[in-house]
Amino acid sequence: MVQRVTYRRRLSYNTKSNKTRVIKTPGGKLALLHINKKASAPKCGDCGNVLSGVPALRPTEYARLSTRQKSVTRPYGGSRCGTCVRSRIVRAFLIEEQKIVKRVLKAQSADAKKTGKK
Repeated sequence: MVQRVTYRRRLSYNTKSNKTRVIKTPGGKLALLHINKKASAPKCGDCGNVLSGVPALRPTEYARLSTRQKSVTRPYGGSRCGTCVRSRIVRAFLIEEQKIVKRVLKAQSADAKKTGKK
């Protein structure tokens, strides 16, 4: 006959936080081993891809890590992926270039009006 095993904690329901595994102790008895939840990897806020360089841990384990291990050394590191950061920088640069072009065209049209009046 199979040896019976019981939960080792007070929670007596088969919930997500109470998952167990049957193990054999060195004494030959069967016991339940409580399994920790698997962590989901941090994802980019823009595209939703998994961030490389940042470990997938449970929230309490992040508290034990140093800041260096929780992010990547670049702007938006640990929050946005490198591809999205690059596209943001390029977009900002192009918008600034567009503003400069508008300003130059406006100045040229103003000069043309002045020379046309004289």
